Amino acid sequence: MTATSAGSSLVAKGLDISLAALQRQDPYIDNIVDVASQVALYTYNNRANEWEKTEVEGTLFIYTRLASPRHGFTIMNRLSMENLTEPITKDLDFQLQDPFLLYRNARCKE
Repeated sequence: MTATSAGSSLVAKGLDISLAALQRQDPYIDNIVDVASQVALYTYNNRANEWEKTEVEGTLFIYTRLASPRHGFTIMNRLSMENLTEPITKDLDFQLQDPFLLYRNARCKE
């Protein structure tokens, strides 16, 4: 086994473990599409006109599901047992402002 194949084997093993953890939360999760190892969630406070850090930070997993909605993402929270899970639907708006990914869901008020 070469160093490259050993490294990719460890990554695959890590994704298998992560997939199993996600499936305990949602058994319809089928496949991890992408991963970001460290993200932090902020919310926008319209009254104060500023971003506020939440108590959610950790690894972001983007995945496919065997049921509707067919895609979603989860932040496995390192700060508490409360993870953030968001289905990806037509009601979700994304905007990339590098290095930030902004999104608004249907629950947000204008």
